[in-house]
Amino acid sequence: MQLNFFIARRYLISKKSHNLINIISIISVVGISVGTLALIVVLSVFNGFEDVIKSLYTTFNSDIEITAAKGKTFNYNEFPFEEISKIDGVKGVSQVVEEDALFKYRDKQHIARIKGVSDDYIGLSRIDTMTTAGTFILEEGSVNFAVVGAGIAWYLDIYPRNISTLLSIYVPKRGNASTFNFESAFNNRSLHPAGIFSVQQEFDEKYVFIPLRLARDLMDYTDEVTSVEVRIDPQADSDEIQKIIIELAGDNYIIKNRYQQNESLFKLLRSEKTAIFFILLFILILSSFNMIGSISILIVEKRKDIGILTHIGADLKLIRSIFFTEGMLITIIGSSIGLVLGFVILLLQEHFGLLQLGSGDGDFVISAYPVKLLLTDFIYVLLTVITIGFFATLYPVNYLSRRLISEKKT
Repeated sequence: MQLNFFIARRYLISKKSHNLINIISIISVVGISVGTLALIVVLSVFNGFEDVIKSLYTTFNSDIEITAAKGKTFNYNEFPFEEISKIDGVKGVSQVVEEDALFKYRDKQHIARIKGVSDDYIGLSRIDTMTTAGTFILEEGSVNFAVVGAGIAWYLDIYPRNISTLLSIYVPKRGNASTFNFESAFNNRSLHPAGIFSVQQEFDEKYVFIPLRLARDLMDYTDEVTSVEVRIDPQADSDEIQKIIIELAGDNYIIKNRYQQNESLFKLLRSEKTAIFFILLFILILSSFNMIGSISILIVEKRKDIGILTHIGADLKLIRSIFFTEGMLITIIGSSIGLVLGFVILLLQEHFGLLQLGSGDGDFVISAYPVKLLLTDFIYVLLTVITIGFFATLYPVNYLSRRLISEKKT
């Protein structure tokens, strides 16, 4: 065992002549522990919320979305969908037609957006798992059905079990249709709203799912689509698949991954996480002043020991290393306690949901605060706390030890 570590350990655990130093040392350890605990818990909770939001958007948004570089639509028959379907890791390719429309149910009206999807869309996206009422069915034989978002269903007072009332959809006709005659200006179809889905408020108040064939009929399309959605196996490399699709599709198409489709949302999540991290970091820096005071008082108290050490040949470097090691021991002990406590609390929250969201009556998508433990977060927090402890120890050690040694020599 090195001399500086041996003496620093003795200073830390031995009873001081002034009990105040022990109290300040304990407060320093507790302050660093609480700050470390808060950092790792908050980061893990943000990771959990990010995963929840991503899972909601994953259900609705595809892994890769392909749209026309110019114009609103493109011909699906001219699109290399067969080559894309054969790429390793691609689960399937779905056709989509989207357009704003007027919806009428009984005496109520609402403007939202139709999303006409091909037959394979439901199985690939698993959007049917988000059904809250009725059944997620879009077509049966020649009969068409609609599945509406929960927000739209609330606006229009839609009840799926009421089969006597149909949902009417009005879409402006293409070309120069007369706007003076409502019937000639709009394509109109009526169908039964078979189900209600709920993913996220942004989608619930905006979308109504209908069959692709009905959407094309309303829009006077033949093989046109507004987008193509590609679903990828979770184990596959989505970035590599995106590069391959870009090469196959060419410059006539815009290919976006899930992050690019919701770039502003993910940037907001990251900026919020970063902001909270720096706020807690600032609090942790303030708590490190306890350690500065503890080391300063300890150095002053041990003036006699410093004098003895210097007379038996100890140089300034050794004196500094003793008290520097003392400060780092406080930092490491405090951060270790904080990380261990944080790990235990997060595990309990993950498995038992100790802290609930709201009253637990099902108003939220999740019942308890979500958490996600990442090894990188633990490493970053530990390195951050050690860095703060390093600088918090450096100043009093350099300044006071040099001053006390110069006093002893005089």
